[in-house]
Amino acid sequence: MTFNRSIIGSSIRRSLCALLMLAFSAASFGQVFVSVRVGPPALPIYAQPICPGPGFFWTPGYWGWNDDAGYYWVPGTWVVAPVGMLWTPGYWGWGGGFYAWHAGYWGPHIGFYGGINYGFGYGGVGFAGGEWRGGAFYYNRAVTNVSVTNVTNVYTHTVVENTTVTRTSFNGGEGGIKASPTPQEQVAEHETHAAPLAAQTQHETAASQNRQNFASENHGRPAIAATAKPGDFSSRSAVPAKAAGGEYHAPAMSPREARGPSTPAGNRGASSGSPAGSRGAANSSNGFRPFTPPTKNGSNTAVRPETSTSNNRENMTRGSTSRPQNESRSEPHTAPQPKQTAPKQNASPKKSPPAKRPNEPKEGHHGKSR
Repeated sequence: MTFNRSIIGSSIRRSLCALLMLAFSAASFGQVFVSVRVGPPALPIYAQPICPGPGFFWTPGYWGWNDDAGYYWVPGTWVVAPVGMLWTPGYWGWGGGFYAWHAGYWGPHIGFYGGINYGFGYGGVGFAGGEWRGGAFYYNRAVTNVSVTNVTNVYTHTVVENTTVTRTSFNGGEGGIKASPTPQEQVAEHETHAAPLAAQTQHETAASQNRQNFASENHGRPAIAATAKPGDFSSRSAVPAKAAGGEYHAPAMSPREARGPSTPAGNRGASSGSPAGSRGAANSSNGFRPFTPPTKNGSNTAVRPETSTSNNRENMTRGSTSRPQNESRSEPHTAPQPKQTAPKQNASPKKSPPAKRPNEPKEGHHGKSR
């Protein structure tokens, strides 16, 4: 009996990918939901580094947040993608008086990423940078920087871009992108998602520890706007920003003052200002996806994003608030006092005592004021 090795290899890769997705889905990640009172700067203008080789997938840069430095730039970078999966970028969204982070995720289809134009195939809706054909990823050379010397799986498909490109980096609110999820993106939101790769979280951690990436230092024009490989900020890999995406305005408050409430995973959905989101509390989630700030040692694990509904997206865009599901429950009742207990105040010796009930103990055992 003869076997087709390519077919067997492809089946094994698909099986491993499915197992990885299940592992990610079942994992329990430590979650902290972050909200901020000031919006992120505009997206800087930069060039995409050349793709290192086959199997790498482009993940666009974004503004991260920590309480010490405020907003910092996480450079766009190429990562080795899980076979058959696509990266939906994270984005900042306005709701309930705060800007909240919606974390990115891996999935079989591209979901909603706020309508943000990250470039290089991410024009605000979907992804035009490439596609999976079996177990191989093919790159669209019209929008990605790929050399046929390093990568042979290429094609060219012209993408018509909007002539009025905006560098706005958040959805909703004053000056934000006005976009809602398409029907296809709504379906993608309910598919099985996988968390960011370890290389991505380590890349974010390294960015948060480099002062060149702080918006307060670079004023929206980071010296390291993109890298060829995650975590490699050396001159051979890093690409500086050509220009800031817009005029930079320093926040009027410190990062600590700008921070909104942080809600642990167990208390998600306190209000639309808390970036909560879960299948069990859809009415109070407003579609927010969790954000895990990077730790100093880079050992944090990215969280699994949650699903949302179109109504929640619309509520987020309008900045409406919602009440947690358990907020309407009444307060517990206190136990009633014994009826035979005499009043402790304003007692009058002239008033006759209350009528005794059948089988009531004699007066003197209970009820007299002390």
